[in-house]
Amino acid sequence: MTLQQIIDRRLSGKNKSIGNRERFLRRYRDQIRDAVRRAVDQRGIRDMERGEDVHIPKRDLKEPVFSHGDGGTREVVRPGNTEHIKGDRVPKPQGGGQGQGGGQASDSGEGEDDFVFHLSKEEFMQVFFEDLALPNLARTTLAETPEYKTVRAGYVTDGTPTNLHVVRSMRGALGRRIALGMDKRRELHELEARLEALQLEDPAKPDVKALLAETEARIVLLRQRIAAIPFLDPIDLRFRNRVKVPQPTTRAVMFCLMDVSGSMDESRKDLAKRFFILLYLFLTRHYEKIDVVFIRHHTQAQEVDEQNFFHATETGGTVVSSALVLMEEIIRARYPANEWNIYGAQASDGDNWHHDSGRCRELLADKILPLCRYYAYVQVAEAEQNLWEEYARLAEEDPHFAMRKAVEVAQIYPVFRDLFKKEGVSA
Repeated sequence: MTLQQIIDRRLSGKNKSIGNRERFLRRYRDQIRDAVRRAVDQRGIRDMERGEDVHIPKRDLKEPVFSHGDGGTREVVRPGNTEHIKGDRVPKPQGGGQGQGGGQASDSGEGEDDFVFHLSKEEFMQVFFEDLALPNLARTTLAETPEYKTVRAGYVTDGTPTNLHVVRSMRGALGRRIALGMDKRRELHELEARLEALQLEDPAKPDVKALLAETEARIVLLRQRIAAIPFLDPIDLRFRNRVKVPQPTTRAVMFCLMDVSGSMDESRKDLAKRFFILLYLFLTRHYEKIDVVFIRHHTQAQEVDEQNFFHATETGGTVVSSALVLMEEIIRARYPANEWNIYGAQASDGDNWHHDSGRCRELLADKILPLCRYYAYVQVAEAEQNLWEEYARLAEEDPHFAMRKAVEVAQIYPVFRDLFKKEGVSA
């Protein structure tokens, strides 16, 4: 019986409905975009990269059909008619039909007239990036291959001569020679003892002479066989094996610093949130473990959870250095620079107490940037104030610090890509 292997070379593989799914996504793109926007507003940064259920009203799912227009005379047969005759006028049914959710209102449960469609994680991220005017090369930029290092992983029986382990190979050869010659040496020792006993007897006896000759011949043969065991065989060779493993420093911490004073309205906070989300997704493709630290500040800084970070409101002035001081304290206490990859992202409208901006530059240059792999500052306002001027001096001196402006949603991703172009492809 001949076994035949069937290879499925169809582009869609086993998922035969992938074409219909893509057409559905194109057709209801507007409804899906609205659902993704609502999900972005409700989700946290850590919970961003997952799928979403999209509810589409049935009225939007109607397909175009051909139908008869109003007017004219038509002959229609109504099965089961026992009440009307030709010429009667039949009134329309009251209540809009019998569909659930299309008639009278209800105070309990949910309507059943919505079609629920589940977006996968990849589809959700694609729609999310489209809202940020994501170019086609964005996936390649964000999915950069992590770095690996080569480590030893035991020994293998084949490899290059430079990886040959001499001691291990000789140890294996010695064990093989002992194992193959053990029975022969045991027999050789027995024959040598018998030969000594026969030599003590009278050699004139015919049987003694024959046994002597036979024993000597057997001894010669065994010695030849023992000598024929190869000193080193190809199966004895052992080569050092090396494999690639991810870098052990796969932990990263992302510091999110944001001004929450009265000048930062909800639209500016939304711009900052979108930038922080992009940075978080970027880091998750490089590191297995990501910690996120949220620091909000006005005249004073404090570490808060994500909900208070994005939605709490404050009034009063702004002292940016308070957030930088707190960031340094947290790094020293919980995130040693030799064990963690530290990233900082700061969002502000640029407003700051005039005498504090110079101190911010000094704190970054002397305390924080030596501990960070990268620090990005995004200003969500167009006006350039004293904080922007001080940071601009720092950006010219330190390659690990970068700053950009983003005053519209469409500018978020281009700014992000420009800030991190050294990590991926060129912008």
